[in-house]
Amino acid sequence: MSLRPAPAAVATPEQTEQSVASVEHAADASPGLIVCIGASAGGLDACSKLMDALRPDTGMAFILVQHLDPTHDSMMVDLLTAHTQMKVLEATHGMPIEPNHLYVIPPANDLTVAKGLLQLSSPRARHGTRLPFDILLCSVAEEHNARVACIILSGSGTDGNVGLRAVRAKGGLVIAQNPEEAGYAGMPRSAIETGSVDLVLLLSEIPHGLDRFRHQLDVLEPSADCRAPRSSDWLSSIIELLRSRTHHDFRLYKSGTLQRRIERRIAMASISLDDSAAYLEILQQDNGELDRLVRDLLINVTQFFRDAEVFEFLAKSVIPDLIRASKPDHPLRVWVAGCSTGEETYSLLMLFHEEIAKQGAEVKLQFFASDVDSEAIVVAREGLYQSAITGDVSADRLARFFIKEDHGYRILQELRASVVFAVQDVLLDPPFSRVDMVSCRNLLIYLGPEAQGKVVSLFRFALRPGGILLLGTAETAGAIEGRFEVLSKAARIYRRIGQSKPGEFGLIGSSGDGARGRVPPGAARVLAPKLDPGELVRRALLESYAPASIMINLRHECLFLFGQTD
Repeated sequence: MSLRPAPAAVATPEQTEQSVASVEHAADASPGLIVCIGASAGGLDACSKLMDALRPDTGMAFILVQHLDPTHDSMMVDLLTAHTQMKVLEATHGMPIEPNHLYVIPPANDLTVAKGLLQLSSPRARHGTRLPFDILLCSVAEEHNARVACIILSGSGTDGNVGLRAVRAKGGLVIAQNPEEAGYAGMPRSAIETGSVDLVLLLSEIPHGLDRFRHQLDVLEPSADCRAPRSSDWLSSIIELLRSRTHHDFRLYKSGTLQRRIERRIAMASISLDDSAAYLEILQQDNGELDRLVRDLLINVTQFFRDAEVFEFLAKSVIPDLIRASKPDHPLRVWVAGCSTGEETYSLLMLFHEEIAKQGAEVKLQFFASDVDSEAIVVAREGLYQSAITGDVSADRLARFFIKEDHGYRILQELRASVVFAVQDVLLDPPFSRVDMVSCRNLLIYLGPEAQGKVVSLFRFALRPGGILLLGTAETAGAIEGRFEVLSKAARIYRRIGQSKPGEFGLIGSSGDGARGRVPPGAARVLAPKLDPGELVRRALLESYAPASIMINLRHECLFLFGQTD
């Protein structure tokens, strides 16, 4: 089962006619905020108390996903009607989403949203773990962007942990019920452990949190005619503070993206957007807020086999050729840039292992995975993922490549030993070299045009002739003539061609700064040594002439490889 929105059920002519009328009606009555509520064990009591605390005229629409027995009719509508003056309805296919309504998922269905309408479909995975809340959240986040709030109430399991990241990435709000209040703390606690929860609140506090967020959206999203142009000085000051205090340099990122995410933090701090100086003062004095801002700017949105059709193309048309062309005396080298918490890296690694076994080939794999966020790298090295990955990883792959543990699934040590995870800023630090494939998905979309071009040139430099470049589905390699050929336009897969030209590649400069890594909260913030372009030459010489070496930890796990370690 994928966590992308489920396909809509086939509608009858009567349902189609109802949907057309519903679209016209929905356009006249759009909710100011769509609030998705997820609950499991103990969820009925929690949701009843939440309804008691909510005003009936919030102007918001509420959608409840309560894990239910698929073989029994639900009594949720009748039970919740006694706790609110809002209209409580069981969701039906094509039903419009209206303000001051509460919609309840029916048993044995997946629920998504499209064009302001509820869509019901039969679950695609009838066995194993169903994750209906994740499916709803991913769908609503894609449809409504920041005008979404996610609330995780009492329950067990990890349903919602993937979807809440999608909500957060679009600028929406994520709230978890305080685990000390929840009848069953597993679901809210696992959500909190993702690091993507904005607020941890008692049930009685949630209505105020929603009202405040709705007000923030109204301030952040006025019409173009009403919004006065703002000076960029405040943005430059904050970027400079982050550069000097956290070792993160956002100067080459798109200013619009940075501004929206910083304004979100300003609003969350209950500061007027016209008083950005007050927020800058908070950042100068409060390392906690500084770290929270960096986390918002470095949102890690990833999952196993994201965009399944891309991985299918790689498995059928790219990876087999790479393995057939691999020489026994040279490892096949892959660099995953912007690897986040490792899901994409391990997805690729699984595909390579499957094809090696299929061909019966003797191929050594050497994966390098890098990210600017050191906290994400720690997660990737551990290789421990929550049970929600059953929605993205097949049962066969779970059995072959993972070990089941109490709190989720851990990648086999054999696979983890094939990967070197490193903290690296692709904009500033020397690249890996002589690689057969580079994967960098959904990083370029956050960079300005000049930075995008230089990063693509860097990747071309890193690739061997004929090497493969994989980008995100919303990204391109720019002007490719004489540099790359397109293998799949839809999947954004390119092959390096031609010879490098003098001056084509140059490190993206930064005055006074060098290699950077995510500074843990509370750690001393010391500027790294200045990066000399000669570092690239030194690295190449060391790789060619220095003895091969491996650094391990006390558990004999590989942390770093240098030279021809195979």
